[in-house]
Amino acid sequence: MSWATRGLGFTGELARELGMLLPRTLAGLNESTGWVPASPRGIRQFGEVMLDELVLSGFSLLAAGPKAMRPMDGCAAAAEELSALGIDGAHSEPKPLRATSIRRHRIAGLEYERMTFEHDPRLPATLDAAGLGAPVRAVVHLCRHRDGPRPWLVWVHGAGQGGTEDLLLSRIGRIHHGLGFNVAMPVQPGHGCRRREWPAYPDTDPLGNVAGMMRAVSEVRAVVRWTQPQATAVVVSGISMGTPVAALVSHLERQVDAVALYTPILGLNAMIARHLARWGPSRDGFRELLGSPEVSKLTSVIDPLRVDPAPPPDRRLIVGAWHDRMAMREPAVALQERWGGQLYWYDGSHVGHLFSRRVQRVTERFLRDVAE
Repeated sequence: MSWATRGLGFTGELARELGMLLPRTLAGLNESTGWVPASPRGIRQFGEVMLDELVLSGFSLLAAGPKAMRPMDGCAAAAEELSALGIDGAHSEPKPLRATSIRRHRIAGLEYERMTFEHDPRLPATLDAAGLGAPVRAVVHLCRHRDGPRPWLVWVHGAGQGGTEDLLLSRIGRIHHGLGFNVAMPVQPGHGCRRREWPAYPDTDPLGNVAGMMRAVSEVRAVVRWTQPQATAVVVSGISMGTPVAALVSHLERQVDAVALYTPILGLNAMIARHLARWGPSRDGFRELLGSPEVSKLTSVIDPLRVDPAPPPDRRLIVGAWHDRMAMREPAVALQERWGGQLYWYDGSHVGHLFSRRVQRVTERFLRDVAE
């Protein structure tokens, strides 16, 4: 295909996505409740929901075309093995973290360190046989005080994040300097400085998505164990695609003191399947595969609804976005019904909650309570 033809194709897709932006925004708000258009609050909500839809359009336009679709029977053996192992059996104990390099950096006046370490997730046999289980170079960004011990926050980012800008977007400076926390921000596979490194994650391969999340869980567990000797308390939190990782870590690492989930997702493969509908019938085969019963069995070992978090209910925080167009509201409701704990509704969108001072205050109050 010539570059000119590709360019025309992209231009057509861009025009289609931009043309659908307003109708999708209005449809999303009208499907919800609590939207009053002719008010400052309603205008803000409109802008935030449009931002959600714009981000989804960006993911659709910038993502590489799907690889060859994995046949359904290619998932069957892994589905049987993983569903039989369950969460506790499928996730291996991580080996101790040994840093291979630590380099100091600065962004917008905030000092941080980039630590790398070699990590083998030791995935179950069927995932390993599919070529998904090799060791890789893992990366974590650190903001540390020079005295100690201190409370630690291990923050797991969402899809499309993982860059150093997360240190600013997540207001880590306030948590680090204002609340006195040390902060670790692991970079998930396929994100940030690991974007061009194997493995790609997430994508339209259901086995790769499960293996990628299990790999992320193993790396974060290694980071949690590394912080433990230096910590007065350990809090694990996640945003969006990082929420299942944080939830699983809070179950598998029984020494975790608190867990916080922001705009949580359930069923990574099912969520990708739902958003593939934006492409129309050309992606129907991938949607059917990702939403199939076999893939549901496969993803049972990364399901936050199947975990029992170590922290007590008063040390569990869930922040949902009432007009969420990416993860939707249902995951926050289902998790709160399963977990109990604190549930806070932000009246905006999935992306918009990042900029909310109210969410910031809820977070800081939660962390202060843990640190006391």
